[in-house]
Amino acid sequence: MTNETYVTTADGTRIFFKDWGPKSAQPIVFHHGWPLSSDDWDTQMLYFLAKGFRVVAHDRRGHGRSSQSSDGHDMDTYAADAHAVAEYLDLKNAIHIGHSTGGGEVARYVAQYGGNGRVAKAILVSAVTPIMLKTEAFPLGLPIDVFDGLRAQTASNRAQFYKDLPIPFYGFNRDGVTPVEGVVDNWWRQGMMGSAKAHYEGIKAFSETDLSADLKAIDVPVLILHGDDDQIVPIQAAALEAIKLVKNGTLKVYPGLSHGMLTVNADIINPDMLAFITA
Repeated sequence: MTNETYVTTADGTRIFFKDWGPKSAQPIVFHHGWPLSSDDWDTQMLYFLAKGFRVVAHDRRGHGRSSQSSDGHDMDTYAADAHAVAEYLDLKNAIHIGHSTGGGEVARYVAQYGGNGRVAKAILVSAVTPIMLKTEAFPLGLPIDVFDGLRAQTASNRAQFYKDLPIPFYGFNRDGVTPVEGVVDNWWRQGMMGSAKAHYEGIKAFSETDLSADLKAIDVPVLILHGDDDQIVPIQAAALEAIKLVKNGTLKVYPGLSHGMLTVNADIINPDMLAFITA
């Protein structure tokens, strides 16, 4: 079922999506990070729209304009919701691009639903793959205390937390870097549109989900992009490990760039993604 730019999933959750450009063009599907919305992709959507692509992005359940559903805040459901959008729009030969948590969503979506010509390539940007949490099997990860701290701040004063977190997110705490007020405000705006429950439970989804098997299952070309000064998803346990697991992967590391490089360094990142897509 659909209503304007919404798809209703099997459990009744309404997923908001944007679908711009000619329906006959190759689609690029964007998957946003926590706790944001599809608005975080506006710069990329306009860029690729101008290059002749069809661009699609959705708000994850509990985020942005999608339903503030009580349940389903896990990577399997995130991927199933993305599939509901792709299936309704009948997207084929699509490029799927995910940032941060959205990178994990892309890995699971492509592994589970990417057959039958639906997916041509995938791009993981500053992604949480393969797993963020430190475990016996993955000692490079971050300790559980880090994620417990995120949960505590989300539960106690989410509004202030969402003012503070964009500073390291975009590297605005580094010497010589001037914070961009509009970027911080837009991060806060997107975050506060969403559900506190979805954001709280989503921390477990992006930190504890082991996506190693998903990465191994992907058989389309994968581009992995990561800044080496990412203070949110450190590169050593993320991109440098993920590239070892994909069959057909390319890794590009950006010296000095932050977790939010898609926004503050779009002039660098967008052409690199375009080159991979059109190669």
